[in-house]
Amino acid sequence: MARMRKRNLRRRDGVWDPLADSAQSRQRASTVPLTPQSASPTYRLAYIDDDFLCREELRPVRLQLELLKTEMMLEERGINSTVVMFGGARIPEPGGEAWAAKNDVQRKNLEAASIYYDEARKFARLCSEQSAKLGYKEYVIVTGGGPGVMEAGNRGAADAGAPSIGLNIVLPHEQAPNRFVTPDLSFNFHYFAIRKMHFLLRAKAVTVFPGGFGTLDELFETVTLMQTGRLALVPLILFGEKFWRTIINFEALAEFGTIAPNDIDLVHFVETAEEAWEIIARFYESIDPRSVPMASGRR
Repeated sequence: MARMRKRNLRRRDGVWDPLADSAQSRQRASTVPLTPQSASPTYRLAYIDDDFLCREELRPVRLQLELLKTEMMLEERGINSTVVMFGGARIPEPGGEAWAAKNDVQRKNLEAASIYYDEARKFARLCSEQSAKLGYKEYVIVTGGGPGVMEAGNRGAADAGAPSIGLNIVLPHEQAPNRFVTPDLSFNFHYFAIRKMHFLLRAKAVTVFPGGFGTLDELFETVTLMQTGRLALVPLILFGEKFWRTIINFEALAEFGTIAPNDIDLVHFVETAEEAWEIIARFYESIDPRSVPMASGRR
């Protein structure tokens, strides 16, 4: 009896669980004497064996883990809804260096685009002020966690003293967490597909600022899910109408017949943070937020 130790058998969710937990087994395994047998990779506990978890056959498990980890952390924080901010990593803050510019034309354009950094920061602050009234459970800012527009979004939330989420992804460049992401809401992904799911799982609105291929991918993914009835028709707001109409001819798609004429109405164009927030506020004042409409998906 002298060797017995007391342990709290209530899990964090209140469930009674008399079995030894995996963390306890991990600690015990680390104290086993080092021998040729215990040093073998086959002896490692499967769930702490990085080489095993990275095997090709374990891809379904890794996909599930990436989905579960972020979902569980957000649920534990009580975050019920978010406002998504997509946009270019290469857009500098006003007065900042256009570090990604490859020539003078790009430098001029990126420096001029710093207005969107300002508007993103203002917009995030407006959302976060509303979030504060709701205990930081609703309208929580979520970005890709990197520089540029993403940094501006997290920074605007920090200006208001609010938490914000960063969903980073492992890339060769441009993807270290910016310093304004709330540390315990800073996540990292290997799978683009799972990251995209987390952007939209709690989205009460989606905003898209000028950006490159990644931003275009996120925009078209979102609008396709809306068009096909897989995502509710939440406000989808594009900052900078001239930019978007220069690079995407929405009317030409409708005229050609590859989208329906009213598909263009899925997006709203704005220039300022105040306009964007007004669209979101008006939308949720006019409908029951528990039953946001969805497209039929019929073509």
